[in-house]
Amino acid sequence: MAEAQIILSHSRESGIVAIASGEQYPWAHSTLAESGFRRDDEGAYHLPVDGNGTTVVDLVRCAKRHRTTVHMSSRRFIGDAARDLARQLPGQWNTSVEIYSHPAWQEDLVPWIWDSGELGRVLQSERIPYAATLTDTVQGTVLLLVERPGSQLDYLVGAFGPEGLAEGYGDPHAPRSIVLPPFPGLAARAVADRYLPSYEQAVHARRTAAIATVLGGIRSEHDAWQAMAASGSSSDATPQNAAALCAATEEFLDHSWRRFLTVVDHAPTLIARCRPASSPWPDDAATLTRLTDVLSDAETLLDEVVHGNSVPSQERNARAWPAIQTWLTDGEIFLRQARVSAPHRRPSLPLSTPVHPLTAVPSAHRSH
Repeated sequence: MAEAQIILSHSRESGIVAIASGEQYPWAHSTLAESGFRRDDEGAYHLPVDGNGTTVVDLVRCAKRHRTTVHMSSRRFIGDAARDLARQLPGQWNTSVEIYSHPAWQEDLVPWIWDSGELGRVLQSERIPYAATLTDTVQGTVLLLVERPGSQLDYLVGAFGPEGLAEGYGDPHAPRSIVLPPFPGLAARAVADRYLPSYEQAVHARRTAAIATVLGGIRSEHDAWQAMAASGSSSDATPQNAAALCAATEEFLDHSWRRFLTVVDHAPTLIARCRPASSPWPDDAATLTRLTDVLSDAETLLDEVVHGNSVPSQERNARAWPAIQTWLTDGEIFLRQARVSAPHRRPSLPLSTPVHPLTAVPSAHRSH
């Protein structure tokens, strides 16, 4: 790829759009500014409708002086593609354009994309100078839409990791990105009927696994603490006096509280999906109620710690421990219920007649 490149595309709303790319992308910026393009808040350049009469030929001549190549994309502007897709998805979605002019900026995406499919591989092996995000304003899901390398028509869509559970590419719980056709109606149907249910299932499994890991870790540390308290010696057989035992106890409780915050964050959503009466263990209902009650106490405590008056650590630990202990005792009952409680499937979208393809008019042109 050229050290500096300008990629032109057409936007239904703004006409010609230009994006700078390459390790020497400032050369492209200079070309665009000198040619009368104006930069928007997202980093894309636009040629004003009432501009100075600049043509693509003029831009190419200017680009040569700045050692920059000009390429006309065969697709519509990625921002238009994202907006057309978002309008047909269920719920409310905001869109924005992401520009990765320097190749290193693209690399910053890799740890945040939660994908086990083609999108994750593409971000590590192919040049992606720009993309678009679609954010569900209610659920908080953030999708990434990119043009599929090697295809003149298709797109790829995947997602960023859910807040508090970001594992990045390669996480075994991550969903698989999917290929989208270049028509908004068909693309929205694929996202709503295939990708989002898969994503929600993956989030459910990831949250369940995170809680299982946390409870297992606290339980293991609790067993070690109990063994130390019973023997009066640390794990290396060093005798413990009362002060040392008290300090070790507070350290254990502090660590347990910090780890238990994962349960506080993610268990309420999972419990809300549990339906003990329709599970193999209908008698679990009472236990889930008890777990919910102590979880509410922990949420109240957390709110005081974060937003209220200062809560001394010893008081916080004393108030938190009953909830933690209840979850250590009955957590396995919750986990078996969570594992059989799938998220509710979103309503299927009606198949609408696509009006505009996501691709541009076929008069593609490449200039150097």
